[in-house]
Amino acid sequence: MKIKPIQTRKIITIQRPALWLLSSVVFICLILISLWLSFEYGRNIAGYNSTDSEAYIEQLQAQLEESQAEIVENKRQATMLERNNHIDDDASSQLKETLVQTQNEVLVLKKELSFYKSIVAPEQGSRSLAIQTIQLKANTAGGYDYKIMVSQRGRNDQFARGTVDVSIEGVSKGQPVTLKLAEVSNDTKEPMKFGFKYFQNFEGAMILPEAFQPNFIHVNVKPSKGKIKAIDEQFAWSDLTAGGT
Repeated sequence: MKIKPIQTRKIITIQRPALWLLSSVVFICLILISLWLSFEYGRNIAGYNSTDSEAYIEQLQAQLEESQAEIVENKRQATMLERNNHIDDDASSQLKETLVQTQNEVLVLKKELSFYKSIVAPEQGSRSLAIQTIQLKANTAGGYDYKIMVSQRGRNDQFARGTVDVSIEGVSKGQPVTLKLAEVSNDTKEPMKFGFKYFQNFEGAMILPEAFQPNFIHVNVKPSKGKIKAIDEQFAWSDLTAGGT
């Protein structure tokens, strides 16, 4: 009778808590770096550059301080003119006009500065869209150059997508007429699509019919997802062509 030897298996484990802890830290760091790189990639795809934005903010801040100093000096000169017995009406009117223009520039600078600061350090809260800028300038071709900027406020960690519909409301031969932007501009198509994290510009030129008298620009921003509210705003043509936004 043969006796079979008993075979035993022993599992030897080596406990290295320091190595396990180090591996965990390295893994977490890799995840954080991956998330950060994804975030920066998204910002670059959206046309955002942190260095350029910070430099532009500094430039806006310097312009704002310069304009504010100019307002103080203009007010001082206006006060001196009012105290003078021999007031030059032309000089006084010109100074008041300059003062109003400078104050308007300060308002525009403050608005633009606030916008770029919100990109660098976005506010936490629900996502929303805004018509950040709308500009009209007469060009040498007898038409108008336009610029419309749509931005995302609150949390901007996700892309906002949708369409923008722009129309011009006015009068032609005594009758109300509404023209689509695509009808008077070769730089856009209907509908205009957007997809951005921070903001997107729509720029081009338009030429209106000779008999058409514009009164308003109507902008309708429709996001593709219902979580973000649509925007439907109307802007007076006279305000925009006078430098308003």
